[in-house]
Amino acid sequence: METARGAAPTYSSSAVRPGPVGLVREAVGELRSRRQLVRYLVQADLKKKGADSLLGNLWWVLDPLLQMLVYVILIAVIFQRQQEAYPLFIFAAILPWKWFTSSIGDAITSVSSQDRLIKQIHFPKLVLPTAALASGIANFAFGFIPLLTLMVIFYPYKMSLNLLYVPLIAIVQLVFTAALGFVASAVNVFYRDVGNLSRHLLRLWFYLSPGLYGPVTIASLGERHPELYGLMQLNPFFTLFSAYRQVIYGTETPSGGSLPPTAPDWASLGVLLVVSLVFLFVATIFFKRIEPSFAKVL
Repeated sequence: METARGAAPTYSSSAVRPGPVGLVREAVGELRSRRQLVRYLVQADLKKKGADSLLGNLWWVLDPLLQMLVYVILIAVIFQRQQEAYPLFIFAAILPWKWFTSSIGDAITSVSSQDRLIKQIHFPKLVLPTAALASGIANFAFGFIPLLTLMVIFYPYKMSLNLLYVPLIAIVQLVFTAALGFVASAVNVFYRDVGNLSRHLLRLWFYLSPGLYGPVTIASLGERHPELYGLMQLNPFFTLFSAYRQVIYGTETPSGGSLPPTAPDWASLGVLLVVSLVFLFVATIFFKRIEPSFAKVL
């Protein structure tokens, strides 16, 4: 790995342990100096995923459409939920959720799967989950192909300039995902059950998020269980799904209709961004603190 050897190590000696701010600065410096390594890992990951299946990266186009079809049959056909343009309603949540789950899944194994590389070459391990998360961004971009196709063919009246807000919402999601990915990748080095446990927790997380339903359903639930309603509002994906839907689908109404797409709730997104940045700061410190033990455990 020529790229890994290219830059001089930036680790501090064991005699001088930097403080929290120093660790974050060190992490930022390491990622900047290893940009080529991150780029190489992202390209290798995309190429590997494309070569591992017959349709390659086309699955990022087909998979969310297939998931949408399953949920539409289950909710709209079997349970007969009346919601205008329900396929678009559900797709606006499936696409960012698939990005989140795939990024977390890749981040969890990003360090533990590179045990040989870690033992042979001295380099900042933070580049591994960072590369996994960066790869997820490229895959997320593929998902806009079926989204735009769906809107142009079936829901042209939903097209608006509010779609330009999607990248801003995605930035907030990326910060939160990066923080959780850093923590999960580090913990998985010591406890390999994290990957198995995460699949069940993520599935439960989706059902507790307004993915198959929207804020109107949650509000009606809050009338019977106000404490549960308060907890669900603390869910980051309550804010994210609502924001994505506002710019892609619009706002659902209690009668089953919808209002035209609008700009997202910037106040809620701003609060989530601040919380996610704090989480990312703490997650980076946590990763850097235990990073020296990775080679010993692996």
